[in-house]
Amino acid sequence: MDEHRLFKFPVFRLPKSATVRAMGMYLSGALYAIGFWVLLDAALYSKRVNASLVHVTFVDWVPAICSSLGMLIINSIEKSALLNNDASFMQPSSTTTWQARVVLFIGFSLLATGIAGSFIVLILKFLIKGYNTFPTLGMGVANVVSNASIMLSCIVLWVVQNFEDDDYNYSLAL
Repeated sequence: MDEHRLFKFPVFRLPKSATVRAMGMYLSGALYAIGFWVLLDAALYSKRVNASLVHVTFVDWVPAICSSLGMLIINSIEKSALLNNDASFMQPSSTTTWQARVVLFIGFSLLATGIAGSFIVLILKFLIKGYNTFPTLGMGVANVVSNASIMLSCIVLWVVQNFEDDDYNYSLAL
């Protein structure tokens, strides 16, 4: 059995095709664009058409901002810095590994804060106050859909960035 496997049983393998990688990146971008379009649509609806007393304010945008910052942090980390298994916690050579892991944790925390915040806004701003009919409730649902779409975009981009293909990985050693 391979020493570097995580599970005892074989887990599915990701395809290593440049076309699949490119399509995954396009899918990630489309999910991100859909997420912000849904939130922008809810904000424009709230400003122009909404007849209720509830409107989209800055509080509704905070979860999307947290999710976007989390996505930016998570997908900006060099993946090879996370996989240094030779160093322990106390050795000076592992400082880059632990810094990368801490930054990755902060990114995932921001992503989780964004999706949890959108549910909190939906519950506190719409459901508890009795605005439980559409189209008013749709503004809160749009916030949740927006953050879920941004989170899925982050997951898809993380997975396709980890594809190992010779067309995209260059090793420059001097």
